[in-house]
Amino acid sequence: MGCCNRRCGLLAGAVFGAALAILGGILIPLGDQIIQSTVEKEAVIVPGTTAYENWISSAAFVYRQMWLFDVQNALDVVELGATPLVKERGPYTYKVRYLAKSNITAHNDAVSFLLPNGAIFEPDMSVGSEDDLVTTLNLAVAGAYSLVPKNMHLFLDGIIKSTNSSLFQRRSVREILWGYQDPILKDILGVFYPYNGTFDGYYTVNTGQDDISRVAMIERWQGDSKLSFWNDTYCDTLNGTDASSFPPFVDKNKPIYFFSSDICRSVSSTFRETQDLWGIEVYRYVLPPSTFASPSINPDNKCFCTEKLVSRNCSMAGVLDVGPCRGGAPVYISLPHFLHGSDYLRQDVLGLNPSEENHFTYLDIEPITGFTLSFAKRLQVNMMYGPSKVISVLKHVKEYTVFPIVWLNEYRLVVGIILAMVENWWKEKLFSSREPILLFLLLPIHLQEVCTITLAFLTLNSYTLTHNPCLPDP
Repeated sequence: MGCCNRRCGLLAGAVFGAALAILGGILIPLGDQIIQSTVEKEAVIVPGTTAYENWISSAAFVYRQMWLFDVQNALDVVELGATPLVKERGPYTYKVRYLAKSNITAHNDAVSFLLPNGAIFEPDMSVGSEDDLVTTLNLAVAGAYSLVPKNMHLFLDGIIKSTNSSLFQRRSVREILWGYQDPILKDILGVFYPYNGTFDGYYTVNTGQDDISRVAMIERWQGDSKLSFWNDTYCDTLNGTDASSFPPFVDKNKPIYFFSSDICRSVSSTFRETQDLWGIEVYRYVLPPSTFASPSINPDNKCFCTEKLVSRNCSMAGVLDVGPCRGGAPVYISLPHFLHGSDYLRQDVLGLNPSEENHFTYLDIEPITGFTLSFAKRLQVNMMYGPSKVISVLKHVKEYTVFPIVWLNEYRLVVGIILAMVENWWKEKLFSSREPILLFLLLPIHLQEVCTITLAFLTLNSYTLTHNPCLPDP
């Protein structure tokens, strides 16, 4: 009798464990559906949602670190034709994304806005003062070399001489970055001039109300649904978001796309690895080397090659000519120190040391919500100059040279306290309004593993007792 009771007890336990395991298997999808529904509800860009509050003004500021390239042998380059030797100076750090979006206008399933530009110097995060002097390329000479017709170069040479200008100039960090009165052009020039008080946009993005997979996707930029810089359907496509967020439930097996007005084009990023950011799992996406590869390596880049001479018949790798969206100015964008660029770029300018670890661009995305929690956008601004028989300061230049002026690391890192606030907020959203049913539905997620193990254990013991003599009752 005792043996039978023991068997019955084990059988009941096995049945109970099996029932709980099955129940968990049934209820887990229901719990997942509620989580998905909550996230989709809060991810749309409409007033009152988490996405909208974070979208208008992020709780974390964006900073831009900048390293300027200081020419060490300027006189020898001009007078003897020496190869330029540079040394990076920096970082000089600015807070650049601290203003809320403005001119927000709703249009059915889309919303338009302007993104204000502003820069505040952060001395405690910099190596020196904005008044530090740096020897850099003369922006006016390099720009005029390309923009002024060759039959006017003799006249240009006279202006350069009359203003005591040269191929290089020595100016403060503030002047180089944000503007100075140029004696040649009689106008203000600067790498980022004008910046303070200007806007990026108009942007028009999808709210996700009708289709959550389209949330934050750019529908229009500056009023147009496509770009007009590259004279090609593919290269002029507006593809993806602005990289501050992506549609929820990110699939790491698929690339993500975003548009960057800095480089006047859309790009893709691919999943590299999972990272732990203050206890939150994020997907790290990086720009692949093919982004700035030559058309011979990446045929998709053929339409970004708009001239044949400097690019050596479009064989130059690692550099994007953004002249078409900069009024024809000889401005080129690359990764810092010409990472992934053609070797001759670093032979034409000495002192460059590309590093995959320090110079790559990445995005850390929380995969459930699609929010970008941290990122580092690393780019280098270059200008081109070349040989001339009539412009005196260029007579000893042998080759067309893409010259580095500054490289930047624009980054946002959401620190632990902000992540904790976000995490607590989501917990509140998930459990406040439907706490009893959510607990009921989500509990099996944790119980199923226990019940499955218990079921296996009880079944094993039942099998053992069936095939062995009954032990006497105690």
